[in-house]
Amino acid sequence: MSDLIFLCTMSCMLGLLLAWGFKHLPRERWQMLAVIPKTKGAGDQWQGINLTYYGFFLATSQVLAVILLLTLLGAARISLAGALLVTALMLTVCYPAARLVAILVEKKRHTFTIGGAAFVGILLAPWCILLAEWFINEFTDCSLPMLPVLAAIAAAYTLGEGLGRLGCISFGCCYGRPLEDCHPLVRRLFSRMAFIFAGPTKKAIYEGGLAGRPLVPIQAITCILYCLTAIVGSFLFLRGHFTAALLLCTGTTQIWRILSETLRADFRGIARISAYQKMGGLAVVYVFLLARIIHSPYPTMPVIGQGVGLLWHPGIIIGLQIFWLLAFLFFGRSTVTTSTLSFQLVREHL
Repeated sequence: MSDLIFLCTMSCMLGLLLAWGFKHLPRERWQMLAVIPKTKGAGDQWQGINLTYYGFFLATSQVLAVILLLTLLGAARISLAGALLVTALMLTVCYPAARLVAILVEKKRHTFTIGGAAFVGILLAPWCILLAEWFINEFTDCSLPMLPVLAAIAAAYTLGEGLGRLGCISFGCCYGRPLEDCHPLVRRLFSRMAFIFAGPTKKAIYEGGLAGRPLVPIQAITCILYCLTAIVGSFLFLRGHFTAALLLCTGTTQIWRILSETLRADFRGIARISAYQKMGGLAVVYVFLLARIIHSPYPTMPVIGQGVGLLWHPGIIIGLQIFWLLAFLFFGRSTVTTSTLSFQLVREHL
């Protein structure tokens, strides 16, 4: 019963957030969160650094993904120190990969690719777990069972990428094809749910020239699909079906990555089959082989209460806040937009 309460609460909160985001985030108002004056130019004008809602939602989605990861691992009574070390190793690998893979594939230095970072993370996740277990065992006797940890990582990643698409809606990136260019069935299906972006700094507008045109809401579809998959994957994990949770979350995210690009209009490389589609296919095969090879029986059923209780540790709370701030500064400082500020007095208020 406690599992269902946890998952239902999670579902309701995600549903409300997604409904709000789909309605408001395509608007011009919801791209820039704040501006920090940087250097003073001519007269009383300042050049500013733009802080974006893209960074806000990516940082928030990653914190929520880490919370889910720690909750599931705590529910499975897996070492807190081991869980934190695995998380740190994965983030250390994936953060640079988000930019490096984009440079290699798209030849752009000022963008991120979550798909590329996810592919690198999937490849290295088992080795990060082995490394973390070896290091922890130098100080204490504990184990990091491979399948449960991989399943928890897969569910957490699925949630994080799903919510992170709200940032894509805000910035206008990862945008869908114009409805008029799609099959009539697609037009009919999404005619009332299409995204229409406004504002010259939205990527769908400055890169795609799609101002005011109804687009396939591919980011929203991904949000809904991934969040539902994360919920089902978490349910399977809490029932002890670790292999099923791992295959469901990885299979859904990577197969959808392959299929969704047929409905996207943003630049994904010059090849007909993009590098990200190839990465998705390889990731599915890789994880399927891992699930067939790895046998790590885990006799204890997860207890969600223990996982939720883990989050009330003061160190966890402070660490998550610091992590959110660092993630926001990494993803939220826009290098493809700038701003000009001026300041005046309100004379009637003096």
